Amino acid sequence: MDKKIAVHLANGFEEIEAISIIDVLRRADLDVVTISVTGKLEVNGAHQIKVLADELFENVDYSRIFMIVLPGGMPGASNLNAHEGLKAQIVKFNEEKKLLAAICAAPLVYGNLGILNGKQAVCYPGFEKYLKGAEILNQPVAESGNVITGRGPGAAIQLALKLVEKLVSVEKAELLASQMLVE
Repeated sequence: MDKKIAVHLANGFEEIEAISIIDVLRRADLDVVTISVTGKLEVNGAHQIKVLADELFENVDYSRIFMIVLPGGMPGASNLNAHEGLKAQIVKFNEEKKLLAAICAAPLVYGNLGILNGKQAVCYPGFEKYLKGAEILNQPVAESGNVITGRGPGAAIQLALKLVEKLVSVEKAELLASQMLVE
């Protein structure tokens, strides 16, 4: 697959969310690239787990990306929200109806950009006020148009499986869930 799924990492990202999503998507043979928005390849997670990203934001050709994924965590989500270049790419992706996913606190980036207006969404409890115009659901994962959101760390595998279902097939998502003993 020439097109890639871009998982964006900022200092303070939630490790469970980022790594679980990357892992499950790669198990589905999807082409995932991790992108640092920090200016350095090494990104420090919210729980001091250091991860080496594949690429720096400034070196990414977004014409080769078909989906943007934002893991949550604090201050990771705020750091993603502060990155003007990333926000410009998100706006462009949304205008082109390309896929956008975010989990935990990270849906605030889409909410602040007005992308969730009129859509259903979920987020970590307490961040609902940032999801401007969204219908907030009380479930692990919500899909609405081109946007898929997840509630938090405990929903990371469910969000990843929803992405596999959407990008590959229901059967592949069910097979992976079975192999990983997801009930």
